[in-house]
Amino acid sequence: MGSMSGPAGDKKTGAVQVDGDDRIVTPHPRIRGTLQVPGDKSMSHRVAMLAALLDGTSTIDGFLASEDCLHTVQAMRDLGAQATQDGATVTITGTGGRYRSPMRVLDMGNSGTGMRLLTGLLAGHPFPAELTGDASLRSRPMKRIQEPLEQMGARLELLGPRGCAPIRVHGARLKHVTYVLPMASAQVKSCVLLAGLLAEGRTTVVEPKATRDHTERLLRALGVRCESNGLEITVDGTGDRLPRPRSQAWSVPGDFSAAAFWLGAAAMLPGSQVLLTNVGLNPRRTAFLDVLKRMGARIEIFPTDTQNSWEPAGAVSIEGGELQGTEVAGEEIPNLIDELPMVAVLGALAKGRTVIRDAEELRVKETDRITAMLRCLSAFGVKGEERPDGMVVEGGARIRGGGEVTSFGDHRIAMSGAVLALAADAPVRIRDVACVATSYPAYWTDLVKLVAGGQRVEAA
Repeated sequence: MGSMSGPAGDKKTGAVQVDGDDRIVTPHPRIRGTLQVPGDKSMSHRVAMLAALLDGTSTIDGFLASEDCLHTVQAMRDLGAQATQDGATVTITGTGGRYRSPMRVLDMGNSGTGMRLLTGLLAGHPFPAELTGDASLRSRPMKRIQEPLEQMGARLELLGPRGCAPIRVHGARLKHVTYVLPMASAQVKSCVLLAGLLAEGRTTVVEPKATRDHTERLLRALGVRCESNGLEITVDGTGDRLPRPRSQAWSVPGDFSAAAFWLGAAAMLPGSQVLLTNVGLNPRRTAFLDVLKRMGARIEIFPTDTQNSWEPAGAVSIEGGELQGTEVAGEEIPNLIDELPMVAVLGALAKGRTVIRDAEELRVKETDRITAMLRCLSAFGVKGEERPDGMVVEGGARIRGGGEVTSFGDHRIAMSGAVLALAADAPVRIRDVACVATSYPAYWTDLVKLVAGGQRVEAA
């Protein structure tokens, strides 16, 4: 496997060894402990973008200080806002209703959310702006936001091959539209709603399936009229500047998609117990809990009031045990799209087959997550079948260690592979894990903490 330069985190456990850009994960039979996962990535992007437009200073507690979200904070500075960061607290003094023309290209890093949502806001500004990102972001489709924004009156140049980024936005005075989404996408929906915020009249988006509604909740918390009627969402445009919000202090709960790695790890390792505190419990994000329950995990949820009522949160407790295969498809898919790699991991350890359908969107994430996840599983000796819109995972196989898997530069593939390595029969090298910092910089430290908790129980 190559040399190990030392463990990450607690030296006693040796759960994770660092070797350059790789991590070597040692198998462990159980995990235990209490964690507060970092702030929600989707919410952090949105609050930062809108706070930068407001009149006054906003304080955001629980902000996810990951590479992706910090790229968004820097973009807000480039657009005229003042922003400071102290750990998980970000303070932003806004521009009073309109961004200012940037002096340089806006680098959104690896964030499709950041690029698509900010493009929507910039479409209502009377100046050109260019957005770019890393190689992965520049490979993701952007025609899906070009069509509705150009219907509203903006002009977008997609400067990359095949309709990809960089994007040059030529903003304009926008008109309202009714736009029917051709695919279920919270990012495209939010892009159009945020453009509609600065348009004349009422802009409506019609979804084929319900997707995460963080944008709608945030707009309402800011005092913007945003109505949901089934799959139709309508926002009243200000036509000029954003109103002053009722509150300029925001508390971002823990990221459910980050929590999903520990929920899945605990569920698949009998004898495990994990309590996750202050996790976002937006029902448009928590379909993974329903899947875990179907598969046989024992879960308790303890809802709490948030400091601001814009997003529900609470604690989640889970105990591991024997899992059964399941099928994930249809209306569930948009509400656990980021957790599907972990569903595949659980399927590898469950009895029977696990089937994922209606998930074509996985092919246009940071990598093609259908192909990438099946290659990851194959490296562990798990059999699977690739399908155009998903996969079939054969459960019950011995999880083979002693080898290596690649992240494909995708943070969720890297973290899912590390979780499966806990159940292997020998250490496993996870290659090229720098991508994990885009969403969960403390991931390896938290993994070591939970493994150490499981070892203490075993020793007792």
